[in-house]
Amino acid sequence: MNLINPQPLSGWQADLKLGFELRGEKTVLAERQHVGPLTVQRPFYPEGGVCHVYLLHPPGGVVAGDQLSISASAASGSHALITTPAAGKFYRSGGETASQSVSLTVASDATLEWLPQETIVYQGARFNSSMNIELAENARFIGWEVLALGRPAAGEGFDNGEACLNWQIHRQGRLFYRERLRLDAQAFTARWGLDNHSACGTLFAYPATAADLEAVQQLIGEHPLRGVTRIDDMLICRGLDARADLLRDFFQQVWQLLRTEIAHRPASAPRIWAT
Repeated sequence: MNLINPQPLSGWQADLKLGFELRGEKTVLAERQHVGPLTVQRPFYPEGGVCHVYLLHPPGGVVAGDQLSISASAASGSHALITTPAAGKFYRSGGETASQSVSLTVASDATLEWLPQETIVYQGARFNSSMNIELAENARFIGWEVLALGRPAAGEGFDNGEACLNWQIHRQGRLFYRERLRLDAQAFTARWGLDNHSACGTLFAYPATAADLEAVQQLIGEHPLRGVTRIDDMLICRGLDARADLLRDFFQQVWQLLRTEIAHRPASAPRIWAT
């Protein structure tokens, strides 16, 4: 294990760099560098050669001023699935902003699945999230982000705080998709925003066919808080819900529906999802 030298900041700085390679018929975690409270468990192989990795953040939550940076690359022929053992938590802030940056690179003929459990943004938190994805020709990717604003089970809404989300997807070195979303107290309550639904999320799947789009549309049916579209061969699925676990369950159904076609593997849910 190599260590990256930390730099002094007002909060925790945590950096994690992962690299996956195909060796024989098995994908291995060939590179792992980290600094600060961010690491991974030993890889699991519940479905043969696919490498399942669980991200760990030992403090259990992120506070104002913390900066988390995660990068992962999948080399040609490899197949990795990255998830988390529990929900991420961003706690209330006195003014400073916490941030999380994720960069994923998928080589030609490689598959990467980014499937973390939900992120809980506490009332009063200030949170910036950026997701940058680089897809080579013939790369395969499924990924989601599920956000929970406040804690409805504890009677907490989101009348104070801010969450800023930024997705960028490049295909073959060219920007293909960009999305920026700012969620605050007004967006939380407004009908044009979340309309008081505490959970929101987006799922991306590539490459997706018209048949994949139709299958997800049938799964959604007439549900008023679910939607899906397809831009070229990128499928984008969105949802709102009163509970993050219900929204995550829906995305898992979409993932199970699409995985065989996109990742060329039947769905094999990480064991940690059942605990």
